[in-house]
Amino acid sequence: MSVQQKSVDAIRILSAEQIEKAQSGHPGICMGAAPMGYELFADTMKYSYNNPGWDNRDRFVLSAGHGSAMLYSLLHLFGFDVTKTDLENFRQLDSRTPGHPERDKTPGVEASTGPLGQGIANAVGMAVAEAHLAALFNRPGYDIVDHYTYVLCGEGCLEEGIGYEACSFAGTQQLGKLILLYDCNKISIEGDVSTAFSEDIATRFIAQGWQVIRVADANNLAALKVALERAKSDLGRPSILICNTRIGYGSPLEGSAACHGSPLGEANLAQSKLKFGWTSEPFTVPDDVREHCLAIAQEKTRYEAEWNVLFSSYSSEYPMLAAQYKQFMSGSAPDFGAIDGLWDFTKPEATRSCGGKIINMIAKISPNLMSGSADLAPSTKTDIKGSAYFSPEHREGCNIHFGIREHAMSAICNGIQLHGGLRAICSTFFTFVDYMKGGVRMSALMDLPVTYVLTHDSIGVGEDGPTHQPVEQLVMLRSMPGINVFRPCDGKETAAAFISAFTSGHPTAIVESRQNLPAYDGTGADALKGGYILSDCEGTPDVLLIGTGSEVELCMEAKEQLKAEGIKARVVSMPCTELFEAQSREYRESILPPSVKARVCVEAASSYSWYKYGKDYGEYVTMSRFGASGNAKQLFERFGFTAENVVSKAKLSLENVRLDRSNI
Repeated sequence: MSVQQKSVDAIRILSAEQIEKAQSGHPGICMGAAPMGYELFADTMKYSYNNPGWDNRDRFVLSAGHGSAMLYSLLHLFGFDVTKTDLENFRQLDSRTPGHPERDKTPGVEASTGPLGQGIANAVGMAVAEAHLAALFNRPGYDIVDHYTYVLCGEGCLEEGIGYEACSFAGTQQLGKLILLYDCNKISIEGDVSTAFSEDIATRFIAQGWQVIRVADANNLAALKVALERAKSDLGRPSILICNTRIGYGSPLEGSAACHGSPLGEANLAQSKLKFGWTSEPFTVPDDVREHCLAIAQEKTRYEAEWNVLFSSYSSEYPMLAAQYKQFMSGSAPDFGAIDGLWDFTKPEATRSCGGKIINMIAKISPNLMSGSADLAPSTKTDIKGSAYFSPEHREGCNIHFGIREHAMSAICNGIQLHGGLRAICSTFFTFVDYMKGGVRMSALMDLPVTYVLTHDSIGVGEDGPTHQPVEQLVMLRSMPGINVFRPCDGKETAAAFISAFTSGHPTAIVESRQNLPAYDGTGADALKGGYILSDCEGTPDVLLIGTGSEVELCMEAKEQLKAEGIKARVVSMPCTELFEAQSREYRESILPPSVKARVCVEAASSYSWYKYGKDYGEYVTMSRFGASGNAKQLFERFGFTAENVVSKAKLSLENVRLDRSNI
């Protein structure tokens, strides 16, 4: 048996052993797809195991993230910092080998994957970033940015809608350095996939503009190598390798759904080892296999060494470009102090328009932005003026036509961000964040600073009706760990939202209005604290009026009406509850004094995220049902979003406090 075949079998056995020891995992894909993993790491990809983050490495994304044990086995064999102990601790608490791959937890893992289809879209984003950066920085004789993106998926990734969206986009964009390996084993948890998935995949991908290459038997390493070289040679189309495999190959459960998501079992693992002639101790491999894989990994370090020499020459010939490249790849935030007019919003204006102006201010000093929308840029105002749209003819374009593909859009932006060197902005109408929630969640889970611009933020959308009027979406986003959600009340708060988005290191959702909103004297940098006093009274307030976005105007008007009746009110603008909660207790209590029990929370959305601020006596001017189709002004009146109703609620809260105290 050749050492190459023994290495493939080592991947299979190490994967099965991890899963057996953990009594949890997915051995089927690991054993079936092992030849593809070996061929990528041994013959096809360039990488530096000592420096997994090397800029010009090829990227590999395991979209079928349940095959994580295979990836960890590959990383272990090919010299990455994944030890035998790490393999033995597969799926254990705080281990470096979690159940599904997690970015920044395991050296060599490019993206957190597992929700099927996300990894395909991430890989598409990486390929977009590579093409864009290559257009910006490469010069004759200096291909500083020149690498491929490989992604491995199964049937599940292609069944998910996001897989179709992402692959359609990739074909349209002719991303020739994107190569998808399809582990076609025709089995899912419920059995034969033909009961739910019978389409002709080859025809589907041909229709989407992909090169289709069939590998009749993925166990044929020579055929796999030829197929990958053929895929790499076609730079005008992304390529899919349809690789026929057998789930659980070599085990007694081969070809059965029984090995998809459960350990083989001790007896079946022993039989598998007999099948492969495996006699090594658990979690060890024969010396010739270890030496073979490590020799390959060591030889591949020349790619980084050669690139360093090339970049040194590039720096001498193109010093300004080299400096800009380093600036891009550093991921540093723009110098917002260098932006003239950032806070100069003094007239009534829709925050979506303010946001559009701010994006273009940032782009002038920070040209590493890529901004796209789900076919809505004229409405979301997120296009970068003076720049082309990214396309096969204009790889330098900073704008992206994502088409009406919200889910893929968010995950593609994750891939752009994961690649390094660029800052991704994407936009749609706020109600459609439902379509992209999976990608937004992965932004938060991976802590990727993607900026989500979500416009048409409330029933203020008006005549488009309840289908387009977000009610529950703010609560959904605020309940998600790791993301900051801004709903600014004017242009200066919008500026603060973008500053936070570009400096916090976290994903940020900026929720903007369609309709014009007043500009206030008291807004500005204080919004970076998440909540602050916009308008105060003399002495201790009787009631707190807490609002966001367009409803801050109602709070300001109600304050004046209450003042005329001798009631002292404080208006608190709360554009970002996450940042407010990050402030000290002393600061938070200075804004919302515990002694002031009467409170009114005002937001044209669900009340569920406001109870912690309303406390025991709070009243709410919020939405408890879907909206309606009609003039925006009429809708606000219909649903109680008037200064008069805020005043009424304030009095009710004050009365509740008085009655309760009188009963003490």
